[in-house]
Amino acid sequence: MTQRHLFPPLTLCAEALQCGRGGMALTAPLSLTVESGQCLLLRGPNGTGKTTLLLTLAGIVPPLEGKLAIKGRDEDARVLHYCGHRNAIKPRLTVAENLDFWAEVNGPSGTSVDEALGEVGLGHLAELDAGYLSAGQGRRLALARLLVSQRPLWLLDEPTAALDVEGHALVTRLLDRHLSLGGMAIAATHDAITLPDSDRVRTLFLGVGR
Repeated sequence: MTQRHLFPPLTLCAEALQCGRGGMALTAPLSLTVESGQCLLLRGPNGTGKTTLLLTLAGIVPPLEGKLAIKGRDEDARVLHYCGHRNAIKPRLTVAENLDFWAEVNGPSGTSVDEALGEVGLGHLAELDAGYLSAGQGRRLALARLLVSQRPLWLLDEPTAALDVEGHALVTRLLDRHLSLGGMAIAATHDAITLPDSDRVRTLFLGVGR
């Protein structure tokens, strides 16, 4: 039985997109397409523009040149999650309160806070002040934000950072399910991410040949 898609079909298109900061280009002009059900991995050494490209795709940093569009989107709908390499955790709030905050900011359109914490392996720490979490646990809490608010496009900066083997398996599971529901993802990563269906994954190497 085929799993029913949750998200409408979308296509992210970039044409001759050049990214940079302070007027300095960090990438060569890029043209790429990512469709529903697909994951694009951004690989390359530090300083080659992976994070800046994600910030540009998220609309946080304007492109230096080129065009960017998400075709098929409802102009009034919130379509993306940006999960940066910093976890954006408030240490004096509990784990559950942190996730409640993000659900309120992004809209509680996904799973409940309790369900999301259980999914990422933090259910038993819901009432602990988040400042006591380890680096890996903090990363799991950041990933839980993807679950409490439904968005079709995930932009992930080093999603497996500080995670152990089980944490890597968690990222794989979350990505695979998201793509099966018709979502799409672009992830900057130094770690290999392998999904059960290799046809869903493509890799873009930045900085090669520059």
